Amino acid sequence: MNAVVGRGKYVKAAVDNGKMMQPAAEHKGCCASATTGQASCGSRAGQADLPTEIWEKVKNHPCYSEEAHHHYARMHVAVAPACNIQCNYCNRKYDCANESRPGVVSEKLTPEQAARKVLAVATTIPQMTVLGIAGPGDPLANPAKTFKTFELVAKVAPDIKLCLSTNGLALPDYIDTIARSKIEHVTITINMVDPEIGAKIYPWIFFNHKRYTGIDAARILTDRQLQGLEMLSERGILCKVNSVMIPNINDDHLVEVNKAVKSRGAFLHNIMPLISAPEHGTVFGLNGQRGPTAQELKTLQDACEGKINMMRHCRQCRADAVGLLGEDRSAEFTTDQVMKMDVQYDLEMRKAYQDRVEDERAAKVAAGQRELAELAGEMSAITLLVAVATRGSGLINEHFGHAKEFQVYELSTTGAKFVGHRRVDVYCQGGYGEEDRLSAIMRGIHDCHAVFVAKIGGCPKSNLIKAGIEPVDRFAHEFIEQSAIAWFRSYLDKVKRGEIQHAPRGDAAIRQGALISAA
Repeated sequence: MNAVVGRGKYVKAAVDNGKMMQPAAEHKGCCASATTGQASCGSRAGQADLPTEIWEKVKNHPCYSEEAHHHYARMHVAVAPACNIQCNYCNRKYDCANESRPGVVSEKLTPEQAARKVLAVATTIPQMTVLGIAGPGDPLANPAKTFKTFELVAKVAPDIKLCLSTNGLALPDYIDTIARSKIEHVTITINMVDPEIGAKIYPWIFFNHKRYTGIDAARILTDRQLQGLEMLSERGILCKVNSVMIPNINDDHLVEVNKAVKSRGAFLHNIMPLISAPEHGTVFGLNGQRGPTAQELKTLQDACEGKINMMRHCRQCRADAVGLLGEDRSAEFTTDQVMKMDVQYDLEMRKAYQDRVEDERAAKVAAGQRELAELAGEMSAITLLVAVATRGSGLINEHFGHAKEFQVYELSTTGAKFVGHRRVDVYCQGGYGEEDRLSAIMRGIHDCHAVFVAKIGGCPKSNLIKAGIEPVDRFAHEFIEQSAIAWFRSYLDKVKRGEIQHAPRGDAAIRQGALISAA
């Protein structure tokens, strides 16, 4: 049986009589360790942990594999402007170049324009392996444009994985179409399974030619979402569930959401922080609803991690994002620029490039395992976080002052575990540093004991040291996990010798608002 096939039949949504959908039979696809309870599937899984057919689907998908996201790129095409629900955390913006969040695009595309853009990007960026349609509205509220785009891309670029993101309201109606279109990955945003909580998140939905509000709207939405999830799982289509963590509204409730989606065959659960800066113009942003702190988010993710793995590396991408997660090269591929490009799609060249990437990945894993072997036998209860400046490829290869984000790893005697990222404004501005931005960066990594960089200037180095964050540049251009474990071994030795006294650090802020890049 396919590793993600659900065992229980879905229960048809009871819209007419208002009954809630009953839980399906417990999904048995991912095998959890008897000692840790941690599943051997999901974003951190390797080739040895997964059935061959599942590994082939996730090995180079940057959203479904945490390890792959260091090496492979994705792109979204904005062909789906209409939406069938309203979310209090969403405000779709067009022709907006300086915001990085879902629902934002600089230009909308026709399916034909999208297909040409895919070819242009895949030719220029050979590590681009996934095409996603995620809006700026809902793809299944725009079915003709969405499936026409997938059809065109499948013909001209058959090696690219097809990926769909949806709010799930219309999902049960398109299961057959999704399967025929060879879409192997679907993401569903599920923020609640309790309609009373849902009524605080969704003002209205539009379903079967009628607008519903309040608890009635939320009940229909959750029934349809869970029904669609189980139907996809039964077809062997990998499903990721996105949930937005909204403090004091659904934060505690997301543990129940986690149980519900796991029982219906979800492959990954991605709990994301609410983005609610007032300038975004969302209901939550304007009414002062705060987002979670870094520690609140991690605590919830840790509580939900079990038989279903948590996605920790999500960047809450724009609906027209291009490139590695954490970077956006969409400005290089406007419609005008794409139409002028001489696109020669070369499957063999792309395969050769990706073969080299796989060799690089193997070397990275081997290096990490060697360093982890040196840690074997260490007995310590110390667990801490470190931040890493990187431009990808699993390397410490970014200057502190040029970083747009820091990747965060949790270190313990079991190794280095990726637990998230922190978006920041670029510190260096034309040769000098912005002190206000340095303060904001330090607030963003305040819970970290060290920050690994390829290079760092004297001023930020001294300020970090004063704040109790060790700047580490001796591992420049080396593998992240290998270097982090080596540093951690040295840290434990210093604690043993009494040279330093380990102390936990405080919480950190999650960046809100538009990013400010270098001038």
